[in-house]
Amino acid sequence: MIKTEVEIAGIKFKNPVMEGSGTFGSGMEYSEFVDLNKLGAVVTKGVANVPWPGNPTPRVCEVYGGMLNAIGLQNPGIDVFMERDLPFLEKYDTKVIVNVCGKSVSDYVEVCEKLSEDSRVDALEINVSCPNVKEGAIAFGTDKNALDNITREIKAHTDKPVIMKLTPNVTDISEMAKVAEAAGADAISLINTITGMKIDIERRKFALANKTGGMSGPAIKPIAVRMVYQASHAVKIPVIGMGGIATGEDAIEFMMAGATAVSVGMMNFVNPYATIDVIKGIEDYMTRHGIEDIGEIIGCV
Repeated sequence: MIKTEVEIAGIKFKNPVMEGSGTFGSGMEYSEFVDLNKLGAVVTKGVANVPWPGNPTPRVCEVYGGMLNAIGLQNPGIDVFMERDLPFLEKYDTKVIVNVCGKSVSDYVEVCEKLSEDSRVDALEINVSCPNVKEGAIAFGTDKNALDNITREIKAHTDKPVIMKLTPNVTDISEMAKVAEAAGADAISLINTITGMKIDIERRKFALANKTGGMSGPAIKPIAVRMVYQASHAVKIPVIGMGGIATGEDAIEFMMAGATAVSVGMMNFVNPYATIDVIKGIEDYMTRHGIEDIGEIIGCV
């Protein structure tokens, strides 16, 4: 028997594997491919206080080693989410982490307050790191004072565990991690996408209508592993690592760097069974190496 259970902010997850927000819908969309009961958690697509239309198209393009996206956090808003998606997720034996987005502190707080009393929600992941939204989002994640303020405000308005999702588009990820921890965050998740650009040389136009987009996929994994290592050694709160995870071996690498759990993102578009493959890969690795408790490898390097 091997033990894959991990704990974050008092929540016990049956295994450390979840999926990255925005790559899995809110669970319903992938449920025909993946048994949601087998995931450590379902992380929903970003939810705002009102419906967001997102950015103009084209807003996704393939690049070497990954993809660029500039979706712009399109979502139907908190009311639709609570009426449609939470009742669906309630049927499954998995933890539910709701990703929250906004354009102002009050936007975030409004959503967090609505979710605070809902027993179907286990934790909140606060998106302060999306590079494709002009207002809010990444603006909060790149300024220490703004990150401190929004973290404190959200903590003051919810009893749910708060996970701050950090951006890699900063000079020193360790400092941002420390700010989030000092402001009361229960955990941090990283990395969100790296700002990139692609130009269609035949059409002499930007590949994305937004001009820039968030780079994700295997090409960013070494950067993500480095940042997870730095952040996990700078703070005492748990770290959820993500960025280019495609296999169980990738997940193990993040956990050895200090991540307590991992999120599978872009690979869901390439392989809809990616999360299950990663779970099996972790179990195979532990069996091959005679590891009984996954806690043995967290931060072991």
